[in-house]
Amino acid sequence: MKHFCSCVFVFFLSHLAVAQNKPDTLFFEDFNNTSLNRAKWNVEVTGNTVNNEQQAYVDSTSVLTQKDGELEIKPVYHPGYTSNKQRKYDFLSGRINTRSKFEFTYGTASARIKMSGGAGLWPAFWALGEGKWPDCGEIDMMETVGDSSWVSHAMHGPGYFGNTPIAYRFHFPPGVDVTQWHIYSVDWTADHMIFSVDGKVTYTVTRAMVEHYGRWAYDNPKYIILNFALGGGYPFGVNKVTTPYYGLSQSSVDKIKQGKALMQVDWVLVTKN
Repeated sequence: MKHFCSCVFVFFLSHLAVAQNKPDTLFFEDFNNTSLNRAKWNVEVTGNTVNNEQQAYVDSTSVLTQKDGELEIKPVYHPGYTSNKQRKYDFLSGRINTRSKFEFTYGTASARIKMSGGAGLWPAFWALGEGKWPDCGEIDMMETVGDSSWVSHAMHGPGYFGNTPIAYRFHFPPGVDVTQWHIYSVDWTADHMIFSVDGKVTYTVTRAMVEHYGRWAYDNPKYIILNFALGGGYPFGVNKVTTPYYGLSQSSVDKIKQGKALMQVDWVLVTKN
């Protein structure tokens, strides 16, 4: 078991206890198998990308592995890769989702994750509804674009998407960053979203706050997504990097080539409110 502060340790144990309480648990994945459980997860394969991201998603153990009870997403440098839409990429990475296998409306979704820092490295833990974006509603429980001192929470829907006003950056206290294990959560009800890091509430969004900008798009089922993007619009908006890749710095490219850019997921849990 990894070492971290006692308060987080207690929170972690409470989540595992909940996971064993069958009436309250909607979904639990501890990644303890030797390979991804395809009964729970879909692996996405890129045709076209969005947001000017620099990676293609592939179904390969070169980027998606399970070992020591953890899911590991590790982007790799693969210059000249051509997708099935005949688009070329220099990087491969992984993205998995529970679409059509597990979807939920309301509940608390949590994951224990640690990630590498580096400008333009863009791992995320989020949820998406079926149908056209952004009308389907998107919940971003955790995103980081390389500045290891903070993570962001956000919601995207009709009238509030892209550079959405419904977003918040949570800055870690001194000596703490994304490269350490943390539990990222959202408590979702018909009237609010409460985002938390390690059991501490970091951002609260009410239905009234959202409806100031557009329709509340969170009364429909959502599925879970874990992915590791590289570069693109959101990282560029933060780091302003244009070379060697849009939104992705040379130091991060070097980290990818060295196999040191990682997203590790210990478990994912969804419970009833």
